[in-house]
Amino acid sequence: MDMFTDPAFWIAVGQIIMIDILLGGDNAVVIALACRKLPPAQRTKGIIWGTAGAIVLRVILIFFALTLLAIPFLKLVGAALLVWIGVKLLAPDEEGHGDINASDKLWAAVKTIIVADLVMSVDNVIAIAGAAQSAGEHQMALVIFGLVVSIPIIVWGSQLVIKLMDRFPMIITAGGMLLGWIAGTMAVTDPAIVGHMPLASELVEGKLPEVVASVKYSAGVAGALLVLAIGVLVKRKRASAAA
Repeated sequence: MDMFTDPAFWIAVGQIIMIDILLGGDNAVVIALACRKLPPAQRTKGIIWGTAGAIVLRVILIFFALTLLAIPFLKLVGAALLVWIGVKLLAPDEEGHGDINASDKLWAAVKTIIVADLVMSVDNVIAIAGAAQSAGEHQMALVIFGLVVSIPIIVWGSQLVIKLMDRFPMIITAGGMLLGWIAGTMAVTDPAIVGHMPLASELVEGKLPEVVASVKYSAGVAGALLVLAIGVLVKRKRASAAA
């Protein structure tokens, strides 16, 4: 229970909740579309069971992602993907959900939600795995806690969240920069390059040494600014092409 008294744990929880809210809007739309033909008495059940299945599946995927990130160079790949996801958040493509089929059968709707979430949750999984890196041995507890808190917000508060993001675009900008921050801090802790970084501690019990905090935070700031810069350039390029 000592993890609940660790400020780093709560910072990472906040990051996971923000990531899920910003990247989970499409998931809320999928849930609504998949359940729209269900009888009113079954609609809530479809939402609950579909969301529960999606949560379990996502926890499994994140577990494997956390394991894979211990392999050299994969954190660098993950960091590059996070930069791309952050840029896509700042300068999104127009995407529809016309391929989501509604069903009047409860379990068919639940299956649709789970399969669609599996296809759409790659960005969430990578981002959450990156955010959980700072939790050390409490990574999975952090992931589960963050998902449990954020999923109800996505499902039942998605409309409010969307309105807030429309009214305050800085929320989206901050979210994109947060992904860049996570990308930067992830990259400098990759096993392939951590030995070339200034270290705060030596190798203990087979674990990688800790990178000096100032280096890690500087990389995070650089990642955040990189996402912002690329996002602004992409938006300007699209505006010029449209004009």
